[in-house]
Amino acid sequence: MDKKAIIEETEKYYLPVFGRYPMVMELGQGCRVWDNEGNEYVDAFAGIAVNSLGYNHPVLVKAISEQAAKLMHCSNLYYTEIQAKALRVVAEATGMDRIFFANCGAEGNEGAMKLARKYGVSKAPTKYKIISADESFHGRTFDTLAATGHDYYYGPLSPGHVLVPYGDIKALEAQMDDDVCAVLLEPIQGEGGVHVPSDEYLQQVRALCDKHDALLIFDEVQTGVARTGKWFAYMHSGVKPDILTFAKGIGGGFPVAGFAVPERLAHVFKPGDHGGTFGGNPLACAAVYATLTTIKSEGLVDKVAEKGEYFKNELRKLQEKYPDKVTDVRGCGLMLGMEVAGEGKPIVESCLANNVIVNCTAGNVIRIVPPLIISREEIDIVVAALDKALAAC
Repeated sequence: MDKKAIIEETEKYYLPVFGRYPMVMELGQGCRVWDNEGNEYVDAFAGIAVNSLGYNHPVLVKAISEQAAKLMHCSNLYYTEIQAKALRVVAEATGMDRIFFANCGAEGNEGAMKLARKYGVSKAPTKYKIISADESFHGRTFDTLAATGHDYYYGPLSPGHVLVPYGDIKALEAQMDDDVCAVLLEPIQGEGGVHVPSDEYLQQVRALCDKHDALLIFDEVQTGVARTGKWFAYMHSGVKPDILTFAKGIGGGFPVAGFAVPERLAHVFKPGDHGGTFGGNPLACAAVYATLTTIKSEGLVDKVAEKGEYFKNELRKLQEKYPDKVTDVRGCGLMLGMEVAGEGKPIVESCLANNVIVNCTAGNVIRIVPPLIISREEIDIVVAALDKALAAC
């Protein structure tokens, strides 16, 4: 099929819920992708921070291929060796003791809130309130929508949710009481505009949760898996959550997610309280094991920290060059945001015209979340495209 036919067929049958660019992606290798017309792009978006090892990484391709030929799916009523291996490496990476595997970030966050509510109501029937932040993003199920700081119009959402400004400890303190079962936060806000809170704020949140016997949940769907230059973003502040959720980069491009807890919360759920047909299937676990062991063996955590600092400094040079157009550069590791004075969409489109893929979030923040394997040369290509875009916009 040619490009026109593919787009028309897709638009005919797919629900119109995505705003797509008129590009048909066909092939990926490393940090490069090609469309079906042969155009090559440097990808600094990585499928929304998903393709942590880039495209076609040989270890990941081999692991998934071999597992697919062996056993793709097995009910969680039975054990598999690959799940045992995946559980161990996730526990080691997260610093937690017990893991639940799901299929997407929303499922991971849903399960985390469900566990927190069971924890709360086991202590008092009114202890089910969950506090989260404005401009957050936690998923698109009804409960995760209720915890997400945006206006959605679906009628009543799940009750018991309260929103407060991100980074405002006084606002959180005003809402905290003994009916709160959990506080759910992103340790760095992603969709909201790559906002990095102070360590002090996260420490104060931890103290408030401890005071009111509420669980602290960190949504590390986007910030996890070496993205910020640590295995997980909470490790920058030293503030350890009670529940940590993960997804996106943990499967290197394969859909897999979940949440992790310490041993003291391991038995809040009893058999039958939670589950899922596909979560932790052998194919997903093979992807997780290959991704995490490769990140470790290739030393990508430290490399991300180094490359992220270089990338941020290059973006700051653009801020100095275009002080009226670039209002802020922020982020951590390879999760960076460049805030611009006007709309970000023209900059994204200009970069695409120069064969570089970036993203705009929150209207005016250019979000950069490339594969963890991006080279300095490729970083320079992205910065050059942004330079051209800023000059033209």
